[in-house]
Amino acid sequence: MKKSINYWSFAGVLAGKPELDLRGCMEKAKEAGFEGVELAVAEAGELTLNSSKEEIKKITQTARDVEIELSSLATGLLWDYSLTSSNDKTREKAKDIVRRMLELAFYLGADTVLVIPGTVDVFFKPDAEVVPYDLAYERSLEALKECVPTAERYKVSIGIENVWNKFLLSPLELRDFIDKIGSPYLGAYFDVGNSLLTGYPEHWIRVLGKRIKKVHIKDFKTAVGNVNGFVDLLEGDVNWAEVMKALEEIGYDGWLTAEILPPYSQHPEALLYNTSKSMDFILGR
Repeated sequence: MKKSINYWSFAGVLAGKPELDLRGCMEKAKEAGFEGVELAVAEAGELTLNSSKEEIKKITQTARDVEIELSSLATGLLWDYSLTSSNDKTREKAKDIVRRMLELAFYLGADTVLVIPGTVDVFFKPDAEVVPYDLAYERSLEALKECVPTAERYKVSIGIENVWNKFLLSPLELRDFIDKIGSPYLGAYFDVGNSLLTGYPEHWIRVLGKRIKKVHIKDFKTAVGNVNGFVDLLEGDVNWAEVMKALEEIGYDGWLTAEILPPYSQHPEALLYNTSKSMDFILGR
């Protein structure tokens, strides 16, 4: 397995004021020992939905120059434009975002995009719409079926992430949801830390099996039980030995991407280096 780091882990990115440009982030990641970076599409910045082919070519050339891979592509836009919204225009916008991400990933050379499949509610946006669960399920299923042809055309996978959205709450449900769509280009983007609130990540891994396209790793203290429970790797309650055993059992040999957000790190100034070293320990290097 190879180590990657999510773009949101870099200082200032979440606040929309990155301290480093993309080249600087890539160089920093390389220096810290990562083999890849998971980029993120945003409304503004160096990588957006409106980025031109020339701008994308520049990013891929930068990655080649730095000698680091682009492991996958994420976005936070689907929290604002949900695939399960009651507003038709919002749902169409969300589908356009997914399709455009697939296109961008193709030109970036990444084989998977992270997709939030929709929400029943958004835990960090109290004013957000609360969507009835059954409607969320129907809308998400329909929307993703419409996006699959684009994924198949570009040969880039849609990875549905298990997030705190009160939706697709068990590995059995997520497994069956993926199977209903029935495309080799749609699977799970499994987040280890996110699953710990209500279950055990090793159980999710074994149930989802080959459906797992990519893996996010972070750690979580279950006694805290809310977003403040996210902590640096090896500081929470994830049983990493069991997680790695489960990944080996299903034959997963892809990217492990750390998504450690600076606000929840004990040492944000050393986040990249500490995370990289912790990943080496987890991987038995």
